[in-house]
Amino acid sequence: MSLRIASWNINSVRMRIELLRRLAEDEAPDVICLQETKVEDDKFPHLEIGAMGYPHREVRGMKAYNGVAILSKHPFEAIEPENWCGRNDSRHVAVRLSNGLEVHDIYIPSGGDTPDPAENDKFAHKLGFLDELIDWSGRLPTNGTGRVVVGDFNVAPLEHDVWSHKQLLKVVSHTPVEVERLQRMQAAHDWVDTVRHFVPAEEKIYSWWSYRARDWAKSDRGRRLDHIWVSPNLVDRLRSASILKAARGWEKASDHVPVLADLDL
Repeated sequence: MSLRIASWNINSVRMRIELLRRLAEDEAPDVICLQETKVEDDKFPHLEIGAMGYPHREVRGMKAYNGVAILSKHPFEAIEPENWCGRNDSRHVAVRLSNGLEVHDIYIPSGGDTPDPAENDKFAHKLGFLDELIDWSGRLPTNGTGRVVVGDFNVAPLEHDVWSHKQLLKVVSHTPVEVERLQRMQAAHDWVDTVRHFVPAEEKIYSWWSYRARDWAKSDRGRRLDHIWVSPNLVDRLRSASILKAARGWEKASDHVPVLADLDL
């Protein structure tokens, strides 16, 4: 069985439903994980997405803010979601596919603008959230079919995951304190970064470009904030991973683009 997983911060699923349809038609993912769906569960566009070929859906949303969803062509059972930092703010949803594979979809807080937890409660929340993810990753069983964790992690961990390592060292998403925590989360379960498994660390690659840029493609000042990681026992089953940069140029695009990974299971 081959499995294609997509992860995308869609920045409002209802506003960009036609772009989701385009992703489904052009790339044909078996599983699509969304972040920032920005819709309560009872208003989620189930009918439209079901018609796209995704009859199995697990959603966890809230009005105009956050929200995560897993859409699947294959049956699954839901896994009890986590509420990190004691907040029920729709940042985690998870399922177990019929073959046993677990898929976890996570939306890590952005952290605001000031990288000082003493001055910025949002940044303090982000660091606390990452601390709890480190503990969570370390407690996950290492046996079984395998696990995939995806999402908008809001951290660009490597030097060439940002357009300028030097200029962004004091900018939220690439500060050393965030990078160190994300690396500890990765090490806690020996997660494998699928994109960097295929793309050398020396090659610049991004998944997010700011709306503030007059010409995002020309300036190309991006950051790789969106990730698909797999447990170590899935490494030999990885076939490809990529970032769909072209999606940033779609009409009414999200500022994030989809990340894709293919596995043989």
